Amino acid sequence: MHHTSFSSEEEVTASGHALHQPEKAEKGSARYRHIRNCMLLSGLSVFAQLYLFQPLLSELCRVFGVTPATSSLAVSFATIGMAIGLFIFAFRADALSRERLMSFALIASSVLTILTAFAWDFVPLLVLTLLKGIALSGVSAVALAYLNEEVSPAAIGVAISLYLSGNTIGGMSGRVTSTLIAGWGDWRWAAGIIGLVTLLIGLQFARRIPHSRNFRPQTVHMKIKLRRMGQFLTQFSFLGLYLVAALVMGAFVSVYNYISFVLESPEFNLPHYIVAMIYMMYTVGVAGSVITGKLSDRYDAATLLKGSVLLMLWGVVLLSIMKLWVMVIGLGMMTFAFFSAHTMACRLVSVRAKRAKSSATCLYWLFYYIGSSIIGSSTGVTLTRYGWNGFILVIIAIVIVALILSFLATRGKRRPFGLHEIAPLH
Repeated sequence: MHHTSFSSEEEVTASGHALHQPEKAEKGSARYRHIRNCMLLSGLSVFAQLYLFQPLLSELCRVFGVTPATSSLAVSFATIGMAIGLFIFAFRADALSRERLMSFALIASSVLTILTAFAWDFVPLLVLTLLKGIALSGVSAVALAYLNEEVSPAAIGVAISLYLSGNTIGGMSGRVTSTLIAGWGDWRWAAGIIGLVTLLIGLQFARRIPHSRNFRPQTVHMKIKLRRMGQFLTQFSFLGLYLVAALVMGAFVSVYNYISFVLESPEFNLPHYIVAMIYMMYTVGVAGSVITGKLSDRYDAATLLKGSVLLMLWGVVLLSIMKLWVMVIGLGMMTFAFFSAHTMACRLVSVRAKRAKSSATCLYWLFYYIGSSIIGSSTGVTLTRYGWNGFILVIIAIVIVALILSFLATRGKRRPFGLHEIAPLH
């Protein structure tokens, strides 16, 4: 799915511009290898930085003397920044050079990540994190559009898969690495080292990324874009899916934000290097997306969405049982189901939007990241006041609402579809 691009065919058609397309990069060519490798690196960098502080929240509580809910703002401000940036680039990305925008975004975000290591207080840390999220959105705004424009149809599948794999591996490795470094040093070392590594990646990306051959800058009028967005928000078949995305993402991020507090508590007293391994569960999430994607070739996507949200609910219920092996199973089920639900909701939005797909998907990602930001932080208040069981009850309620909305938003004629769109894995 064009999570990363808000340009679309209808805008090109509406402008009346027919674009001449030079030969695209073929599999096996030097240009293709450069594109493939650079986009893999960009995915690694973006998501390693975006969720850098998620496993470090308990340490931020100790260092800055804040509550768990307040500490989670270090994650939420990054995703709020991403949402703000994506909204801005919905109007501006198609007027800017693809490779220059991505190069600037990777380098600027890395510098901001390094600067967070020197934050003297929690508020400056949040400001830097917000700016980092905005900068990172410059990559997410155009990455898949660049691949579709520059790589031949015969090779595009592998190129996109590698980019999305970089997203997932980056998110997972960033979390694991930051936990391990912070355990052996402190959170500042984790931020500084990850910032330096991603800066090197950004510099290498800027040096090696091939120039666009098939992109022509174009302007999308703001009034037209806003009117299209408004039309989708007045249709519950779309609004319901947007809300499902916000709720399941909020629940998912909430659990990963705060589960380390429980695992490090006297109840389990796990060392940091064991707690770091919970983020390896993202490999289960990748399987969830791939398996559900294949099933959607044969079965109705709306049915798969509802089944995924139901499975997520059962996974969250298991997290209420304070036995480590049960919680591990529950976390695995929840992760598998979240990625499955996210993939199906994302694809349903894209397929249902017969026109203005870019506007429809723009709104999806705005709800997705806003849900991550608002719910991911606010549920921490429940954890502080009512403990883990009270927290899990709130998460269960959130997923139940998402399940109800998934039924309401998909009422009507079934429309099965195949793998026409690919959803990013975070």
